[in-house]
Amino acid sequence: MQQNKQFGLLSALGCYVLWGILPLYWHLLAQAEANEILAHRILWSLVFMLLVVVLTGRLKQLKTDCIHLLQNKKRGAMLVAASVIISLNWLTFIWAINHNHVIDTSIGYYINPLVNVLFGVAIFGETLTNAKKLSIALASVGIFLMTWQIGKLPWVSVALALTFGSYGALKKKLRLDPFTSITLETLLLFPFAFYYVANLTAAGEAHFGPATPALSLLLAGAGIATAIPLILFSYGANLLPLNVLGFFQYISPTMTLLLGIFFFNEPFGVTQLFTFGFIWLALIVFTISEWKSNLR
Repeated sequence: MQQNKQFGLLSALGCYVLWGILPLYWHLLAQAEANEILAHRILWSLVFMLLVVVLTGRLKQLKTDCIHLLQNKKRGAMLVAASVIISLNWLTFIWAINHNHVIDTSIGYYINPLVNVLFGVAIFGETLTNAKKLSIALASVGIFLMTWQIGKLPWVSVALALTFGSYGALKKKLRLDPFTSITLETLLLFPFAFYYVANLTAAGEAHFGPATPALSLLLAGAGIATAIPLILFSYGANLLPLNVLGFFQYISPTMTLLLGIFFFNEPFGVTQLFTFGFIWLALIVFTISEWKSNLR
């Protein structure tokens, strides 16, 4: 039991640390456009996940899940929706990293837990405590201040929070084995990704090939960079209480924020700090509320 908990802690820590430093990986691929990076991310994620499924003896489980999904059109449609939404999330994140919006991605994943709360109310009929209402109000003030500061809605932050929140809600409804889910999501997207890469190659505009061996290797590695954190997350989610897992989720946006400031040299002055203050305060209220509710 203790060993399982320790493995769960290491898995969760590894997952969020890898997600936190992922901007560095996409930065190495900046020579390619976000669409091309996304296409390779999908292609090589499928290859890697199929290897994992076969080597870990999960092929039978994958076949069983496929049969159930084909028989249940509603669940099949939800899986298709989850695939589309997570691809939009990935595309937004990659584009943001390579267009000087790293701090915006951090904000998106800071407010994601609060978006999950709203989806819980809207989709699963969950109730909001006064503390959670306050946390959502504080985060809303932060987003409003940011909108006022830059003169437009911080669409990267909002898009990331909404897409990942929607993806999480769909996964919760699907209740599908994590390995099956990741494999099938990338399988559904595979034809579009392959078609896009094939067209780029035919037009002589692809960045994958013998002319660019280092970049090609990094593009292929995008599958591993995508799948490993998701696998670690699935283990962490299965072996740890939700309140413990919830604490770990702030690691990656914090690391991304620090990278945005100190590595990507994005502006972060008193005004940004004031805006972030509302979001951090919202998360403190939210985390304390979650912690107290799990003690009862």
